[in-house]
Amino acid sequence: MLALLLFVPPESGYLYPMKYPAVHNIIAGAPRDASNALPAIDVFNPSDGSVLSRVPMSGHHEVDLAVQAAHKAWPAWAATPIKERVQVFYKYKALLEKNIAELATLITEENGKIDNEARAEILKAAELTEFACSLPQITAGEVLEVSRGVECRIERFPLGVVAAITPFNFPVMVPNWSMPNAIALGNCMILKPSEIVPLSSIKIAGLLREAGLPEGVFQVVHGGKEAVEAICDHTGIAAVSFVGSTKTAKVVYRRATATLKRCLALGGAKNHLIVMPDADAEMTSGNVVASMSGCAGQRCMAASVMVAVADTDAIIAKMVLKARAMVPGPDIGPVISQQSKDRILHYIEEAVAHGAKILVDGRHATVHGREKGYWLGPTILDHVTPEMRIAQEEVFGPVLVIIRAGDIDAALKIENASPYGNAASVFTESGGIARHVMEHAQAGMVGVNVGVPVPREPFSFGGWNDSRFGVGDITGRGSIEFWTQAKKMTTKWNREAGTNWMS
Repeated sequence: MLALLLFVPPESGYLYPMKYPAVHNIIAGAPRDASNALPAIDVFNPSDGSVLSRVPMSGHHEVDLAVQAAHKAWPAWAATPIKERVQVFYKYKALLEKNIAELATLITEENGKIDNEARAEILKAAELTEFACSLPQITAGEVLEVSRGVECRIERFPLGVVAAITPFNFPVMVPNWSMPNAIALGNCMILKPSEIVPLSSIKIAGLLREAGLPEGVFQVVHGGKEAVEAICDHTGIAAVSFVGSTKTAKVVYRRATATLKRCLALGGAKNHLIVMPDADAEMTSGNVVASMSGCAGQRCMAASVMVAVADTDAIIAKMVLKARAMVPGPDIGPVISQQSKDRILHYIEEAVAHGAKILVDGRHATVHGREKGYWLGPTILDHVTPEMRIAQEEVFGPVLVIIRAGDIDAALKIENASPYGNAASVFTESGGIARHVMEHAQAGMVGVNVGVPVPREPFSFGGWNDSRFGVGDITGRGSIEFWTQAKKMTTKWNREAGTNWMS
């Protein structure tokens, strides 16, 4: 059962209770106990501050062991026909769905999401896996008789050993942005999950093993900065995907490409929702509040800036009522840490000091019996100006700022001024306005009357500007080229085929 309570042996120096055993790396298909050789940090439950487990801070040695094991497994896995490789993922998808309650509990405990958000994350991971199962049909090679008796074809081949570095906010979904496609396409993958949420990745590794994935094809190395640097520097790793803050994404992209490996690094976001006066008040208010507060605002697709065009006070009033009705605990989870909470509070207080008006104040949220958790309720600030830091920087919490604009062009000017380019939406009943925003918003993902414009498979996920470094997208069809390389083959069997300068 998940809820085994154990005590760390006294000789370890830790006398407090932990709900789960210390986390291990998974190398060559087996747990690798590094707890005695490496420093370790606590894993906390953000809802009550209790200690869940401990995670090792791996470094270059552990990454190298994983790379060696992956290189050993890769020739056989790459030689396995893709239709056979994806059979593992048919089984893995079924296991995700079968174990949804257990996985959701882990996500809730280590990340803080409420149960329905955790379950939605797992279902999205299953959808991503379903796309991987379709790869034999999507990646069939191109063949053409280019002249009489001469045939050209293109086939895609795996890169070898690749890696994914993932954040805390989606412990199951984000690893599955990269893992199913990369492995189904014939690569071996090393996952470095966030050290804040390591438990879900161990469960993922167990489900893949149960689904029949050969040992060494998928491995988990825990750690922090040193592990990330080791992945970027290791010449035995051909490609790296990263999801995290823009500041770190830039560092990872530069360091990984310096060793001539492919890198796709997704950074932060500052998503703008443009609300027009003709928008449906009930639908818009519900969608905007859900977007800003879902997953406690800790997602790169969260609404963080609402640009209110002209007279939208009636819509804002409905938003205030809906946000005030949300109850921390049942309706919204905690933020990930006390450090995150303090940072978010500083943004709010600084904005108020510069003239912003609080319409909904979630700063004093508490949950009975879990007073030590990192709770923040939905918070809405009006009359924010574009120059304020809270309007420019990624807050990553359940906070929405409202900036007023006189018309749609003024609203787009505010959106275009952001260095980020992840997502934008417009709420309107006008097809002309909607098209104008879709064409002129500086964002890789744009929605109309949608608070969270995440593309569904097979459409790929990815932003623009300071929200993405590298070429291509991380999911869907856009990921295929990143995880493979094309081989172009030309054959001539007909002796009578014409001869020219290309022969």
